[in-house]
Amino acid sequence: MSIRIGIMGYGNLGRGVECAVRQNPDMELAAIFTRRDPAGVHPLTPGANVLPAEKAEAMKDAVDVLILCGGSATDLPAQTPHFAQWFTVIDSFDTHARIPEHFAAVDAAARAAGTLGIISVGWDPGLFSLNRAYAAAVLPQGESYTFWGKGVSQGHSDAIRRIEGVLDARQYTIPVESALAAVRAGSQPTLTTRQKHTRECFVVAAPGADLARIEREIKQMPNYFADYDTTVHFITAQQLAAGHAGLPHGGTVLRSGRTGWENEHSHVVEYSLKLDSNPEFTSSVIVAYARAAYRLRQAGETGCRTVLDIAPALLSPLPADELRRELL
Repeated sequence: MSIRIGIMGYGNLGRGVECAVRQNPDMELAAIFTRRDPAGVHPLTPGANVLPAEKAEAMKDAVDVLILCGGSATDLPAQTPHFAQWFTVIDSFDTHARIPEHFAAVDAAARAAGTLGIISVGWDPGLFSLNRAYAAAVLPQGESYTFWGKGVSQGHSDAIRRIEGVLDARQYTIPVESALAAVRAGSQPTLTTRQKHTRECFVVAAPGADLARIEREIKQMPNYFADYDTTVHFITAQQLAAGHAGLPHGGTVLRSGRTGWENEHSHVVEYSLKLDSNPEFTSSVIVAYARAAYRLRQAGETGCRTVLDIAPALLSPLPADELRRELL
């Protein structure tokens, strides 16, 4: 029996989920829910069921896992607890500083409804979180570092687009190369947020918009830009389409640590990603965790989880004996 997937929101992430579902034979697309006019949504899947978002509750018995593809700034904090009333849900909430409060809200809603949610799924938070946890457990005497980019951050771009007077935007996260080199050398430097990354924004403003206000709101935005050296460029829609249409990204997690009786041996653990399409890769991670969510719910579990709570075997379509034979 296939795992029936629902998609809430059909933007870049939603289309990525649709593609990922097609690559997993144990899954099928049950429905796409949209806040737009369904007649204007044209999925890649022939005959896909496209419904208004407000009709989702009526489909609760036809969807095994609902994947929420909205933005972290305003969509997911409201949507994930809301839809956990009826569905097993997964989101990609990526505002790191607000994950504890988001977890609490989803956990309360899911436990009250007898459902299950997995939040903050993707590559960071997500796969990078796992690698930070593994490396810190293996090398307790050390320091962990995370570098993102260079690449387009969907969450940060979305946050800019929500500013009054902004028509479209792309935000690039750029690692500071000297800081990355120091960590790779095993020197365990103490680095502030500002010393590790810079942010560069390309913004299309509405005619007559207050550009100074927009730039100020971007640079002062808490949890997104306030702690970084941020550069804002105002460009035309044509320039954005010509020079910034792609959505590449990537990054590196490093743990520099020491072992031995006198801490005489130095080690560096490094895990890196180079992504041609950030939303498609993120979607692929989410769909793997949808399988885990389905299995956990089938086992009777309720409440909220993160990637740190999920056993790796639950992600794979392969049976346990085959995993032991092929991967260990």
